[in-house]
Amino acid sequence: MASKPPKGDPVQDAPQVAEVQHAAAGLPAIGHTLRAAQRQMGVRRTALTLLRVNQKDGFDCPGCAWPEPDHRHKAEFCENGAKAVAEEATLRRVTPDFFAAHPVADLATRSGYWLGQQGRLTHPMYLAEGAERYEPVSWERAFDIVAEEIAALDSPDESVFYTSGRTSNEAAFLYQLFARELGTNNLPDCSNMCHESSGSALTETIGVGKGSVLLEDLYKSDLIIVAGQNPGTNHPRMLSALEKAKNNGARIITVNPLPEAGMERFKNPQTPQGMVKGTALTDLFLQIRLGGDQALFRLLNKLILQTEGAVDEEFVREHTHGYEEFAAAARAADWDDTLRATGLDRARIEEALRMVLASRRTVVCWAMGLTQHKHSVPTIREVVNFLLLRGNIGRPGAGVCPVRGHSNVQGDRTMGIFERPAPAFLDALEKEFGFAPPRHHGLDVVRAIRALRDGEAKVFFAMGGNFVAASPDTDVTEAAMRKARLTVHVSTKLNRSHTVTGARALILPTLGRTERDVQAGGEQFVTVEDSMGMVHASRGRLEPASDQLLSEPAIVCRLARRVLGTASRTPWEEFEKDYATIRDRIARVIPGFDDFNARVAHPGGFTLPHAPRDERRFPTTTGKANFTAAPVEFPAVPEGRLLLQTLRSHDQYNTTIYGLDDRYRGIRNGRRVVLVNPADAQELGLADGTYADLVSEWQDGVERRAPGFRVVHYPTARGCAAAYYPETNVLVPLDATADTSNTPASKSVVVRLEQSTVD
Repeated sequence: MASKPPKGDPVQDAPQVAEVQHAAAGLPAIGHTLRAAQRQMGVRRTALTLLRVNQKDGFDCPGCAWPEPDHRHKAEFCENGAKAVAEEATLRRVTPDFFAAHPVADLATRSGYWLGQQGRLTHPMYLAEGAERYEPVSWERAFDIVAEEIAALDSPDESVFYTSGRTSNEAAFLYQLFARELGTNNLPDCSNMCHESSGSALTETIGVGKGSVLLEDLYKSDLIIVAGQNPGTNHPRMLSALEKAKNNGARIITVNPLPEAGMERFKNPQTPQGMVKGTALTDLFLQIRLGGDQALFRLLNKLILQTEGAVDEEFVREHTHGYEEFAAAARAADWDDTLRATGLDRARIEEALRMVLASRRTVVCWAMGLTQHKHSVPTIREVVNFLLLRGNIGRPGAGVCPVRGHSNVQGDRTMGIFERPAPAFLDALEKEFGFAPPRHHGLDVVRAIRALRDGEAKVFFAMGGNFVAASPDTDVTEAAMRKARLTVHVSTKLNRSHTVTGARALILPTLGRTERDVQAGGEQFVTVEDSMGMVHASRGRLEPASDQLLSEPAIVCRLARRVLGTASRTPWEEFEKDYATIRDRIARVIPGFDDFNARVAHPGGFTLPHAPRDERRFPTTTGKANFTAAPVEFPAVPEGRLLLQTLRSHDQYNTTIYGLDDRYRGIRNGRRVVLVNPADAQELGLADGTYADLVSEWQDGVERRAPGFRVVHYPTARGCAAAYYPETNVLVPLDATADTSNTPASKSVVVRLEQSTVD
């Protein structure tokens, strides 16, 4: 039987610490999954719903973007995916009565965990200027309010249209179409805060800003390097793919500042042997210092160049550009500098080299540990150099594998959610819809926050997500949002962003992935693209949480009709009735989607073309894969300071907090913990169990403080610390971003730890 939401916020200021675990999944994961699901959905709904997750005739998990194999288990979901589904399919409801009982000032004092646990939003809600509470509003009036504020702008560029990775392809295509017909490219999205560095580096070097591998490539690989990633928590189904690769003979190198249970041993809950013994995944653990990855790959490249016969000379000659300049830079790599940057010893790097040289087919996987540093783009370029040297792109069992975090974040970008669209995309849009889209670049996330802060943007519209909690420099972001004339959030559940508002605010409740979507043209489905470029259908089956919900495509279509009026020649009403008509237009605008409706009707969908993978063709400015030769960088940390990375607990997905435990790391009943190497803690006089304030240091001299964190002695890399976001986003300066991509540098924050007055 489903349980009721908590009435009060649980006490989180006394986290308990137990032993770190050394294996992921297994029987405990099954127990946690079922308990979490039953609390939200009850027993019968749990069974009916979870058996449809990631099935070919079911719905796509609203969690991560890891792809599904062609042959699927009946339980094709992980623990955290089940939690995501349970929170969406919950029986709990947030009705107008809830808002009547809770003024915004009260909601603003609540934790993200408490807000999310209240349940599904049921009605459009409006916060009038000067009002204390949200009140119910009709959809028609809600769209009128948005239209009023947009009409009052001096320029369409004073509006910002943010997108979360949950948004379907159909909704994303319509959303960018509406924004561009309005006259702006201000289309920031969650990619700006995560894999923008990957897209920037890969577009320049191989011509496609996406990964080049499929699941079958992992299974065929000889060596998989997993760098800056924690699959056991963030992409748990990836562990099954790694296990299969291991069983096929692959070896795995893990490069990470923290040892993570999932990469140590995976207890596959789908097999009896997996439940009992499990599979050891990592063959070599390189416990690297935060930000040292570029130096590591640069030195490996030097060592490859020094090894006779190690370079794939034919591939380099036929398919690459810039080799000589790169090789000169690589040969200058220094052992002492590398050891200082990485914190590794020579013997382990030499062992890694032996494994690299023994592999003919190598895949490198990475996530935020590589993308959220000042030098992230040159770091990922160096990974590409590493693969190009031995011909490991465009070969089965080899390639680049940036692992995307949210279920359709890659698809949203494919659909045109991008503040810097390619001219060819805008040309196709203009030809298809008969209007001239704006050509000047728009605002990404960081620039949008600056524009709101400076009064240059006045309307903020979010298609999903939790922008305030996800963004850096929390105090600056919240102050910027409060300067807006209007903030609008299309949401399934309550979150922090609904409590930090402009002068006026709207919450527009929408259907979730699990729910049936019936329009005037009949029952509809949507599509998504996974982290490896597979596009497939997603069909909800549950009855909507409320008869007042609209789908995301319907919200965009009705908004566009109200804002653009009769001047728009786009058939918005037709699009709302039948999503197949949207897919017909996508097919004519976006390469790779020819015959979209027929191909997506095939169970499992279809794979988008990828020139480097499919034909070793590299659509770069040179027409070849580009070697690069950037100077090696790594963070400098003053004496007495630590380098902090923000990360997730096992009980959260992005900013959604499912619970207060992080059982793999031994943390229970609290989130305000900072993980510090015992030797560093001793030097700093920080006993285990004491409380410290985290204070970041940045060149602007502004004090950014996160108070009251319990110090946990933990086997982190020396000189490095870790703590959960969004609680630590307050420490990340808005202007501390990656070169080129402008992604917040959340994995290399210089901090000092001061004795806390909070205990």
